[in-house]
Amino acid sequence: MDNLITRQLQGILKEGEVEFERDFELEVNPKFLDQKGKDWLDEIYEDLGGIGEVPLLKKLKFDFKINRSLVLYDDELHFNRYRLISYRSDFYKEFNLPFYEAQKRLCRTYEKDCLKAGLQDRVWSGPPIAKHSFGLASEPGDFYGNGSSGWKLQAYNDAQTDIQTRIHGYKLIRITPYETLMTGGSLKRLDHLLMNPKEEQRTILLNWFMRKFE
Repeated sequence: MDNLITRQLQGILKEGEVEFERDFELEVNPKFLDQKGKDWLDEIYEDLGGIGEVPLLKKLKFDFKINRSLVLYDDELHFNRYRLISYRSDFYKEFNLPFYEAQKRLCRTYEKDCLKAGLQDRVWSGPPIAKHSFGLASEPGDFYGNGSSGWKLQAYNDAQTDIQTRIHGYKLIRITPYETLMTGGSLKRLDHLLMNPKEEQRTILLNWFMRKFE
């Protein structure tokens, strides 16, 4: 949620006089989850090796809310083989969310970055619910056994967020560090650009961001 990237974006939005809500929380209404939604979640949970009852989030957290759109910044921990598995769900085939194809590609390409950042026990093994839902994690970096319970839980919760956001009538926008913008005659990665953007780059970033709401 709160990191240098989202803080920089917050400043750029303020400069652009964009009305937004920071760190928005959406209370999940369980009555909105119909049988089709439950089937999608069951399918994803099972594909990820989930055991027992399917866990449901009661609250979803987002970096920004702008009108009926919600924005999440996905860092490198969101791009790995388990998130790719979640994208097999019929939910994504039915709704074809705007970030769907790009994120699948990133999952195939940037798992090495996830490995660099995601081998600490708190991430690889995850919170206690990860072990409860996906079993005991293998040794960090070992995908031949049970793999990472923490990564599986993250992938499942990402998919759960995609589904619940749609069911609750919002548009979800996921942005990533790997997006590129043309500035100064060359393409620059979003995360690099947002480290310390110059004034003209801040305008480019604002225009790029607002186009996502069109």
